[in-house]
Amino acid sequence: MNRTCTEVWQNCMDVIRDNISQQSFKTWFEPITPVKLDGKVLTIQVPSQFFYEWLEEHYITLLRKTIRKELGTEGRLEYKIIMDGSSGNGEQGEQFSVHMPTSNRSATRNASVSMPIDLNRDNAKEIPNPFIIPGLRKIKVNSQLNESYSFDTFIEGDCNRLARSAGYAVSQSPGKTAFNPLLIYSQVGLGKTHLAQAIGLDVKTNFPDKTVLYVTLDQFTNQFIDAVKNGSQNDFVHFYQMMDVLIVDDIQFLSGREKTQDVFFNIFNHLHQNGKQLVITSDKPPVEMQGIKPRLLSRFKWGLSADLQVPDLETRIAILEKKLYNDGITIPSEVVEYLAYSVTTNVRELEGALISIIAQSSLNKKAITLDLARQMIDKFVKSTTREISIDYIQKVICDYFSLPVELMVSKTRKREIVQARQLAMYFSKKLTKASLATIGLHCGNKDHATVLHACRTVTNLQETDKQFKLYVDELEKKIKL
Repeated sequence: MNRTCTEVWQNCMDVIRDNISQQSFKTWFEPITPVKLDGKVLTIQVPSQFFYEWLEEHYITLLRKTIRKELGTEGRLEYKIIMDGSSGNGEQGEQFSVHMPTSNRSATRNASVSMPIDLNRDNAKEIPNPFIIPGLRKIKVNSQLNESYSFDTFIEGDCNRLARSAGYAVSQSPGKTAFNPLLIYSQVGLGKTHLAQAIGLDVKTNFPDKTVLYVTLDQFTNQFIDAVKNGSQNDFVHFYQMMDVLIVDDIQFLSGREKTQDVFFNIFNHLHQNGKQLVITSDKPPVEMQGIKPRLLSRFKWGLSADLQVPDLETRIAILEKKLYNDGITIPSEVVEYLAYSVTTNVRELEGALISIIAQSSLNKKAITLDLARQMIDKFVKSTTREISIDYIQKVICDYFSLPVELMVSKTRKREIVQARQLAMYFSKKLTKASLATIGLHCGNKDHATVLHACRTVTNLQETDKQFKLYVDELEKKIKL
């Protein structure tokens, strides 16, 4: 029976989905399109060179095993990389393909380096701006950057590594990387503004002669409205065209503002065509933005769209410890851990909870203890949306059985540890939206079959062991408290 490339790739996707986190699958595998199947060679299309390199760097082993499972030991995977060289008139650029076997890393690197592609061919002719008078190029601009928002204070974790790495690369070579524009998106309070401003600060340090400007979309819009009222639209546009690095925060607020979109479109084109760097932030990816013209959305997709995800437990603890260190404050580690377990979805709220505890201690002349933290967090978390996490479930269960959390992810087969681990898997499946693969990863790198077995074991024990059912009921109350 002859199979199509779509059928083969769909089978591969089913296996991959169960072996990585849901977010990683959505980010790195859903955008892939199968192109053709030629014997034992499957060709897939990926959005960019960076996308290909990330797959080869982080998922090469999984891809190789999956392809060989589907196509046999001679199976190979090749990539087709789309280079969008739009000419500025809205037409799609040429498509370039490069074939790279996953079985040979060195061949992959050589192929990517030797591609005869001039990525700047459409931008080779620099368009002079007739409105800028020679000699006025150097202007003094208040960059509007907050010195505390540096790379040093931006804690790196799995949740933000891609965005931070891309941002750092941009700061070292603005306008000369493939990440132009760099679009950073996430839910509120996860560090978009911090990272965007860190890029600006680093550029100013590395390239003192470059003109850097950070502006919110609301500021940009209000300035444009004032320019229209004063008849100084040309001056407004020319000012922004002088920037070497333009950072625009909350670009999603362009929605429905047609005139502002038109002027931003012209500024964007001028800067991009002249090799200037654009960094924009949003609370959603381009594909979910509503009320923005397609020609502008297509330009947002030219470079790299990188998301910031909710930080994991280790990252949350690191964020708190870094803030305490910078402020010269020492508090018990158990309080730091309690905060990190309790406030899970928003870095801004996490830091706010820490400030509240310190303020309460200072004003009432009380020592910072776990009891004080519990009192503050009970009030603080109840006023925000609390999401139960796998980390929090593990913490509650380990506290209940007086076990160190580290044992939860160890390889030990002691009965009490195995039972605690099974309970953690059971409640994680019941009370969170995490996939079986993600739950297994958090509980000692187990596979999804082990998670299902644990859930069945806990369910069966509840039906046959009354004491065990009491444990389960009591634990559920504590987790939901």
